[in-house]
Amino acid sequence: MGGTRWAVTESGPGRADGVPRRHRIAVLALPGVPPFELGIPSRVFGSVQDAGGRPLYEVTVCTADGAPVPSDAGFTVQPAAGPEALAAADTVIVPPTHAMPELSRGGPLPAEVAAAIAGIRPDTRLVSICTGSYVLAAAGLLDGRPATTHWNLAPEFRRVYPEVKLDEEVLFVDDGDVLTSAGVAAGVDLCLHMVRRDHGAAAANRAARMCVVPPWRDGGQAQYIDRPVPEPTVASTTATRAWALEHLGEPLTLARLAEHARMSLRSFTRRFRDEVGKTPVQWLTAQRLELAKQLLETTDLPIDLVAYRAGFGTANSLRAHMRTAFGVSPAAYRRAFGGHEPSSAGRLRADAHPGSGTAAGANARSPARKAGAQGSLSA
Repeated sequence: MGGTRWAVTESGPGRADGVPRRHRIAVLALPGVPPFELGIPSRVFGSVQDAGGRPLYEVTVCTADGAPVPSDAGFTVQPAAGPEALAAADTVIVPPTHAMPELSRGGPLPAEVAAAIAGIRPDTRLVSICTGSYVLAAAGLLDGRPATTHWNLAPEFRRVYPEVKLDEEVLFVDDGDVLTSAGVAAGVDLCLHMVRRDHGAAAANRAARMCVVPPWRDGGQAQYIDRPVPEPTVASTTATRAWALEHLGEPLTLARLAEHARMSLRSFTRRFRDEVGKTPVQWLTAQRLELAKQLLETTDLPIDLVAYRAGFGTANSLRAHMRTAFGVSPAAYRRAFGGHEPSSAGRLRADAHPGSGTAAGANARSPARKAGAQGSLSA
């Protein structure tokens, strides 16, 4: 997955009383929806508040026609709204469905689902969790875009939707105005990533604590690792990773990490990839970037000192890494997310896809929506 690109944007319009309007999220419940994935957006985004304790998101569960739908767990989901919630939403999230097998054969969306999707505003952020990607793909909304889905369905998905640039090796893909996640718990990772993108790392960390989940797993992390838990007799890199997190500001060479783990360089590198799904250098850089973002948000330390404490050595090095990873400088990131609390006054917007969030981007997606309305069916 390519690095997320960021740009500083202003907040949306506020209410008449001066309080910023909450970001509206519509969660589209389809027949056969798994309750766990359906509940992820409400749980994660419902935990995000501003400095005054006011919710920053308004989450509404809706269906394509306003009628109840069966879940895959033996009970019925009573929605709070119908397709009008999709039309009014700033973000639309599509959880998976286990009751639309026609999509796995390249069939069209049911008429009411196609019509509901066609009513979504062109500038709305679109999100899928797990096989919700089939719904976006069947609507033509993933054509030519990078996306992911559950790793176990990758061969089928690639065969049915060859226009989609599928990457089944990652937890989620952020393509600016369209985001897609892998299966089940990866939906939590994607929602926390969106909170981080909208309101910064500190807000995402607080939401993660409320949900009792890890605050951050990189979207590029592998979905499925053959040996996630080492055998009792096999050495692990777990302790070394924990140690490294406490020493990010120090020089951490591969040789030093291997020495701490009491392994050869070759064995350490191989075991690290088996357990984490990426190289030690990739993992270390990601952890240092995360620490730098937290320091920029929650302290007034000079950029040079932030770079030093995060292990980048110099401000120029930090600046280069942040521009490569996020397309934004440390100073711009601090202006957007500084103040020690999540703010609606300014936020970062991903714009990996040309025209994302602009009139041009909205127009670029309109034909795909029309195709979806006619029955033709993002991390």
